[in-house]
Amino acid sequence: MADSDREADDQETLTDRAYRLVEELIVTLALPPETILSEQSLAARLGIGRTPIREALQRLARDGLVVILPRRGILVSQINLKTQMRLLEVRRELERLMAKGAAERAAPEESAWFATIAREMRRASDASDDMTFMRLDRQFNELVSQTARNEFASRAMGLMHGLSRRFWYQHYRESGDLPLSARLHAEVAEAIAKRDGEAAAKASDRLLDYIESFTRKTIEV
Repeated sequence: MADSDREADDQETLTDRAYRLVEELIVTLALPPETILSEQSLAARLGIGRTPIREALQRLARDGLVVILPRRGILVSQINLKTQMRLLEVRRELERLMAKGAAERAAPEESAWFATIAREMRRASDASDDMTFMRLDRQFNELVSQTARNEFASRAMGLMHGLSRRFWYQHYRESGDLPLSARLHAEVAEAIAKRDGEAAAKASDRLLDYIESFTRKTIEV
């Protein structure tokens, strides 16, 4: 994974870096819901200029992770169970479509990257390593969006990934099964790496079956 990470870092703009770092802080609840954010404090915390921070916050607002309130500031958005259930209705169909498309359209080097992500996911599963899993999940989602070669599906999924990962991180300790989730992600990545579209679609459905079950369990906790 190290070589792939280095290549990604070489291509990463300051705005991309700011977005990735702030999104991770929000998704992992280091910046909890209703936290008031400022460009200045985030710039100092991350060592990045205010302009990339401002552009990153605008992207995060489109993703639903922050709310920009004119003349009042920027708030980390709340976590809403009903919103999450509506999101999953759409996510299942898009995830299946994109997994199948990625398997059919990935270039050889992209297929190899999926195989690497699958191996790392299984290691995260064995170690119950939540932070590694979260970072791999983001990389996996970005790679699927890239290799599915469907900009409309990718844009729609981009609005869901951060919200989904944050919901998972908030609840997985009491309701989730991190090793199982990581293995199910690995199965999707492995099917894509083998360029088997039908297997990727079925693995995606199994993953979404688990995510829906997990989401419903949060109501009972």
